[in-house]
Amino acid sequence: MATLHVDVVSAEELIFSGEATFVALPGENGELGILPRHTPLITRIKPGAVRIQRADNKEEEFVFVAGGILEVQPGVVTVLADTAIRGHDLDEAKATEAKKMAEEAMRNAKSDIDLAAAQGEFAAMAAQLAAIQKLRRK
Repeated sequence: MATLHVDVVSAEELIFSGEATFVALPGENGELGILPRHTPLITRIKPGAVRIQRADNKEEEFVFVAGGILEVQPGVVTVLADTAIRGHDLDEAKATEAKKMAEEAMRNAKSDIDLAAAQGEFAAMAAQLAAIQKLRRK
């Protein structure tokens, strides 16, 4: 069975490194599915869930990323995430509170820069909450 090596890294740490049979993640222009021997590709990714089908035990690893860059080479997938959180470390209460704070910041923005920053944080928290819901359904 063909596999590919997957690395998911953030500025803080290596989140996942291992062999997989499939990877799915939110690309800039829609959901991407990567299989072994995929055509080389570099693209930005949006906040959302990275799903990794492990080759060793067929379990699905789940990682939330808050944006970043995806690089695909014939046998290697590298996700360079702005922020990455393992699925089991996601905290729904914290994400809900951060989303509320971002909504408040959008209402109180004094400049376009403040508004854009608050909108970015709101989008990331909304994506994180959606990822938590997706993980719960698994």
